[in-house]
Amino acid sequence: MEYDVQTKNRVKRIEGQLRGILRMMEEEKDCKDIIAQLSASRTALDRTIGVLVSANLIECVRKAEESGEDSDELVKEAVNLLVKSR
Repeated sequence: MEYDVQTKNRVKRIEGQLRGILRMMEEEKDCKDIIAQLSASRTALDRTIGVLVSANLIECVRKAEESGEDSDELVKEAVNLLVKSR
């Protein structure tokens, strides 16, 4: 699968958030602030997972339909990936 620039930028942004959290910990910032940033990072990761699974599912279903294959199993696999990510 080819990953677009937007998705890569999402991951880079998350990487920056995590570095910021580590810096906050090293500076002994308030726990509430760190938790808020961790929560924001987790949300960003969850959304990125959703984007990746969705894009991959669309691509796989399109290929399956073009070759006359059944795409039901692909959809089930995508749902399982999303469930496991939580």
